[in-house]
Amino acid sequence: MKVALIVPGGVDRSGTERVIPCLLWLIERLAREHEVHVFALRQEPRPARWRLLGAEVHNIGARPLRARALAAILAEHRRAPFDVLHAVWGPGPGVVAAAAGRLTGRPVLTHLTGGDLAALPDIRYGARSRWQGRLWLRFAVAGASRLTVPSIAMQRAAGALGIEAERLTYGVALDRWPPAAPRPRAAGSPARLLHIGSLNRVKDQGTLLRAAAALRDQGVGFRLDIVGEDTLGGEVQRLASTLGLDDVVVFHGFIPHHELRALVESAHVLLVSSRHEADPIVLLEAAVAGVPTVGTAVGHIRDWAPDAAIVVPVGDAAGLACATAALLADEPRRLRTADAAQTRALAEDADWTARRVVEIYEELTE
Repeated sequence: MKVALIVPGGVDRSGTERVIPCLLWLIERLAREHEVHVFALRQEPRPARWRLLGAEVHNIGARPLRARALAAILAEHRRAPFDVLHAVWGPGPGVVAAAAGRLTGRPVLTHLTGGDLAALPDIRYGARSRWQGRLWLRFAVAGASRLTVPSIAMQRAAGALGIEAERLTYGVALDRWPPAAPRPRAAGSPARLLHIGSLNRVKDQGTLLRAAAALRDQGVGFRLDIVGEDTLGGEVQRLASTLGLDDVVVFHGFIPHHELRALVESAHVLLVSSRHEADPIVLLEAAVAGVPTVGTAVGHIRDWAPDAAIVVPVGDAAGLACATAALLADEPRRLRTADAAQTRALAEDADWTARRVVEIYEELTE
């Protein structure tokens, strides 16, 4: 089967920098048995091609992106026809896939994720925050033969908009990120808390840091490691200083995915403070590594509560602090939560995802 996979980026030729691991895991598995061509809209500034994990990457890299991507897909289709088109994200890749599907007569699978269905105009986040995004989303949905989303929470958001979508988690590659049993915390030792995500408005590290300050005021001993690229020019670090957290919060900046595992395994709890998430993948990775999550009511966190994740309302710093303190004070519950989360993550790993994707391809091409 010949597959055109259209993505915004995340497929750098290095395989380590500027990548989306769950995309790489899917590409690697599909390319073992199928001819996969990845069309990346914004990976590099100039058009280029390279091999990655058995797939051929076509970097578009010049405006107009959608038109050039469509032309590249049609050119490759003329060379040897595609069997199916697969877009990951809606308003960009999904629009290209919809147009290519109409012109080639090939079926289109579109995976709505990220902010595709979100509308947070106060921070200018989400495709539905602007009329152009809503228009592109409508076009992508109309042109898809099948739609998938990563979580039940996202599926419900789609349903509220009249969009029918199948839940399809993009799982963790266990050969690259192997399971580790949940580990007990030594009595009386400071808690190791971890947050992974770019420093930006939608990840809402302001709520995270206010929760950390509340934890400190409750007398909880901890260290909070924050990993992620800073897109806010030091704003989050300044807030940490203002809240008097310099001695308990460590900012690591960006860490390549393959170097992240040791930090995850050292954590007792993963904290997620996001205003919106379609997944998040970091919860799945933490679960596989034996670490439970306390977070806001988004994506898988909302899906997995109360047995496999601890959930609080979006923006509720006090609630995030109280839920974290309660989990840290009840070690058997923390380990039960970690075990339940791991069971869920292992049931839908990257191999499961690839099998289901191929099943959908076959259903669409019958």
